[in-house]
Amino acid sequence: MNNTAQLHQLNPNAIALCAAGRWIASRHWVPATGGNFSVRSGEHSALVTASGKDKGELSPQDLLPVSWQDGKLSCTGKPSAETALHAQLYQLDSGIKAVLHTHSVQATVFSRLFHDDSYLFCGYEMQKAIAGNVSHEQPCPLALFDNTQDIPALAAQVKQRWQKQPLNKGLLVRGHGLYVWGNSLDEAKRHLEGWEFLIHCELERIKLTR
Repeated sequence: MNNTAQLHQLNPNAIALCAAGRWIASRHWVPATGGNFSVRSGEHSALVTASGKDKGELSPQDLLPVSWQDGKLSCTGKPSAETALHAQLYQLDSGIKAVLHTHSVQATVFSRLFHDDSYLFCGYEMQKAIAGNVSHEQPCPLALFDNTQDIPALAAQVKQRWQKQPLNKGLLVRGHGLYVWGNSLDEAKRHLEGWEFLIHCELERIKLTR
């Protein structure tokens, strides 16, 4: 075992992220090795899931160190193809400590129903699961972006929109999946479960009213 693997074995954040991966996989939100997760490890660095790994069977060795400085991204091994978007989110908000990206059926289907830049949820008590939302009466926006294989371009779009108004702890990529983040891994998990619940509710409401 090399020194990096030994450090990961002892890293509580790495261990916690692997446990989160098992919980997320048990909800069927990351099928076919889809999705990617990360935890911040320093001001300019994070641990990111390696490409092609089953997220329900992660071990600390499957988390790869990445760093960023002056617009340049440095990686060890083969991290997720979407690492640049994780790094962008960490740079946009120094308080972000974890980013989770999932591919649930409900979020993917929901993302293809709307063409606006965001979708407003309103009237759900569960909106308060998203940090900063204090009432079911307060509109709770979820940003939407078009899918692209050019992840640096997507990261630039997220940065551009964020600079106008910080995003609401999550974003949805059409036909692709959901990204959430939080000031801790536990908060990111709460945001993930909250957004998934809200999306599921809206899908059911739409089916019943059409």
